[in-house]
Amino acid sequence: MKSGFLSTNDNQEIQNTLIAKIRDLIFYKNLEPGDKLPSERMLSQKFGVSRSNVREGIQKLEFFGILKSKPQSGTFVADIGQVAMKGIIEDILALEMPDYKSLVETRILLELKTVDLAALRRTEEDLEKIKNALEAYQIKIMSVGDDYLQEDLLFHLEIAKASKNSALMTLMLMITPEIIGSYDQGRVCEGDEALSEIKKHEDIYLAIKEQDPKLAKEKMEIHFGRLYKYMEGLK
Repeated sequence: MKSGFLSTNDNQEIQNTLIAKIRDLIFYKNLEPGDKLPSERMLSQKFGVSRSNVREGIQKLEFFGILKSKPQSGTFVADIGQVAMKGIIEDILALEMPDYKSLVETRILLELKTVDLAALRRTEEDLEKIKNALEAYQIKIMSVGDDYLQEDLLFHLEIAKASKNSALMTLMLMITPEIIGSYDQGRVCEGDEALSEIKKHEDIYLAIKEQDPKLAKEKMEIHFGRLYKYMEGLK
């Protein structure tokens, strides 16, 4: 590990320790739903960690519904009851960092739903953005030797936006950076394979354009065929 930098496992350990301390603070102080937590600065001093670590821990607990942050007001205990809160926090602390295969499986499940909704809910503006992302992907994948993964994922993110489901979009944004960071960057399509991948993307776009959710989902499943094979090779 480079000096001054934390590995992912080190960072998770810090986060888990911090979350456990926030849990203990809530129950030791008998904080009720709606009660305010000490400021980030005070928690940082109390727990001996940086304010950024405190902020990340609070954001994680906020994501899981344990805390609620209000701009200019502070962070408050959510109204979910102590029994539920204890159980959820224990589950959070037991979570492992997702491996690449888990991330991809989650992505597939999300995208089969987002493409379905996008075909039903897309606007002309959405369609134009998906088309632009598709064209950027086409240019990149046909440039032999260029990595096209980012353009591919941006195409899929535009579809997620068109679904008009903020929760699905949030989940996509959460897992996308990890997928980009974990994917084998050496895999580059050439020739007929590149043309085949472009055709699969075009088919998805056209199904969304025709507002045919069933067809859009079928085309997305075909597109994921190559990804399924890639996952099979993972140990």
